[in-house]
Amino acid sequence: MVTPEVVCHDLVARYGRRTVLRGVSARIPRGAVTAVAGANGAGKSSLLNVLAGVLKPSAGTLTMASQRRPAYVVQRSEVTDTLPITVRAAVAMGRWAHRGHWRRLRKQDWAVVEDCMALLNIGDLARRPLGTLSGGQRQRTLVAQGLAQEADLLLLDEPSAGLDLDAQVRIEDALGYVVRSGVTVVRVTHDWDVARRAGHCLLLDRGRVVGEGVPGSVLVTR
Repeated sequence: MVTPEVVCHDLVARYGRRTVLRGVSARIPRGAVTAVAGANGAGKSSLLNVLAGVLKPSAGTLTMASQRRPAYVVQRSEVTDTLPITVRAAVAMGRWAHRGHWRRLRKQDWAVVEDCMALLNIGDLARRPLGTLSGGQRQRTLVAQGLAQEADLLLLDEPSAGLDLDAQVRIEDALGYVVRSGVTVVRVTHDWDVARRAGHCLLLDRGRVVGEGVPGSVLVTR
C-alpha cells in the first residue's frame, strides 16, 4: 500500500453559513500527483484551502505526514498586476518559508531561486516587473515561487488553465520533475484530460467525494 502524505477524515468546512465540504474523507498518496476534479462549486478549491491551512475545518480530522508547511500556488488572477517586484524577487519570496521575510537570503537560497527559474524557463525574465508578464509567464513565475519553498507537499489551483501550450508544457514538465524527486503534488483541475494523466484522482460533487482512486476508474463515465 502506498504511504499517504495526507489523510482526511470526515472533513466539514464552511465559509460563514455556507457549507463547502461535507464529510470529505480521502488518502492522498506520497510522491505522486493527485488531481482534484469536479464541476464549478464542487469544493475543489475549498479542499485545497483546508490542506494549505487557509480554511480551518469545522469538523473532522486532517493528518499530514510532513511537519513542513505546504507550498500553495494560487491562480495567476489572484496576484495583482501592480505588485512592484521583479520575477526574481517574486520567486525569491518562496525562500521566506525557510528564512523569514526579515532575513537576507543566503547564497544557497539564491541558487534555489535560479534553479527554479531555469526549470520553468523564465531565467531571461528575471528582471522583468511581474505586472508586465503575459498570463503564461506570470503563472510560471508563481509555480517557480512554489517550487522554491522546497516543500514536501505542493498545492496548485488550476495551474495551467487557459495558458498557451508552451506554458502548459513547461509547468507539466516541472511538476513531473519534482514528483520524481519525492514531492507530493495536489492540483485542482476542471480539465478531464489533465486529471486522467495524474497518478491519483479525487472527484468532488457539491462538497463530497464521489470517487477516489486511479483516474481511469474514477473518471470512467466522464
